[in-house]
Amino acid sequence: MGTFLYDMTGEGFNVFEKILIANRGEIAVRIIKTCRKLGIKTASLYSDADKEALHVKMADETYHIGPSNPLKSYLCAPKIFDVAQMASCDAIHPGYGFFSENAEFARDCRRFGLTFIGPPAGVLEKMSDKTRARRLMREAGVPVIPGYEHSVKEEAEALDIAESIGYPIMIKGVHTGGGRSIRLVKCKEELNSALNYSQRAAQRISGKSEVYIEKFIPNPFHVEVQLVADSYGNIAHLGERDCSIQRRHQKLIEEAPSPIVDSSLRKRMGEAAVKGAQSINYQSLGTMEFLINGDNNFYFIESNDRIQVEHPVTEMVTGIDLIGEQIRLAAGEKLGYSQRDVRMKGWAIECRINAEDPTRNFLPSPGIITRILKPKIPHIRIDSGVYTGYCVPPFYDSLISKVIAWGSDRLEAVTRIKRALSEYVIEGIKTTIPYHLKHWSGGNNHN
Repeated sequence: MGTFLYDMTGEGFNVFEKILIANRGEIAVRIIKTCRKLGIKTASLYSDADKEALHVKMADETYHIGPSNPLKSYLCAPKIFDVAQMASCDAIHPGYGFFSENAEFARDCRRFGLTFIGPPAGVLEKMSDKTRARRLMREAGVPVIPGYEHSVKEEAEALDIAESIGYPIMIKGVHTGGGRSIRLVKCKEELNSALNYSQRAAQRISGKSEVYIEKFIPNPFHVEVQLVADSYGNIAHLGERDCSIQRRHQKLIEEAPSPIVDSSLRKRMGEAAVKGAQSINYQSLGTMEFLINGDNNFYFIESNDRIQVEHPVTEMVTGIDLIGEQIRLAAGEKLGYSQRDVRMKGWAIECRINAEDPTRNFLPSPGIITRILKPKIPHIRIDSGVYTGYCVPPFYDSLISKVIAWGSDRLEAVTRIKRALSEYVIEGIKTTIPYHLKHWSGGNNHN
């Protein structure tokens, strides 16, 4: 039998004996830490490039999954299911990226007698198509950015839609996340090249070239609401995170709560996010992502149906282990609290540390880390997938670490994150630590 968790509802559930972590790097390490806390054994996968990775060293069991190319290892579902069965695992935690929002993978987990730690395949299917997600949220009464709720293929069609919406517009991949297929179009002369770019990027990232069009909102704030939902219809939100500081639509810094959200807006956004999730019978963890304009109007843009990179800031202000929540919910446990029980205390800021050179247009900087010194400061958390002597491979996302600071208010959190960054030493490769230091030293106003 698995480890018995706390009984919040009078019923109780047994969690899993062993979880296969179908991921790598810092998120795999993060999942292992919670599994240890819950008394659950872990099995990790590794490619040729990750033989000496930290998540491999920490897991109870490790299994070679194939070559460094992720398509032949971490994205090869048959190999993953072979390992899961060989290792006698009960469940698979996909982390973020890779198979985390893949409905077919979630469905196959069930076919192989495994629990997918994430939303049901039907929910993933609905929300992975962003045009369908927009339509579903609009029908549920959630504000949605004006746009077209079907994919666009031809330039002539795109021209007609752009004219009806009005320039500027955004072209986005229907099945892609992370902003990598997004293109801003300011006038009709830019439309054809932007359409071709987005279609190619979407094809490269997701294997599907479908794109859609929506109205561009100038200088928006990007704010997401964290949701938790069980399989009995209970759902709550855990406040919001501000992810407005980005580069090329890639998040760099996150905060909880948001500096621009007051209690009234928080209530309205939280209620909208819960209503949208209820309309699709959402289960597990997830976020509803919104853009907020200068008039404090908010608009749904997409959902992220998985654990987010920036989840630690929510953990810091709520005291809730979100990985633990994922596991408990996947095991069939009811939420142990209602919306009125959720309290946000203080302020948290996260800076993503990437193996990139900010002085060379953020060029990736793989290689051997010759020295690491971590800050030893109260209320600082480091989530990391690297160590001294580790060789950062060139084959995967460049995120290697995250620095998270908590304070009783934003000023204290900013003061602590600045000190932590100044004391965090990673040598042998270039990192984005200097970029973050420059950002916070230039003033701590939201921009």
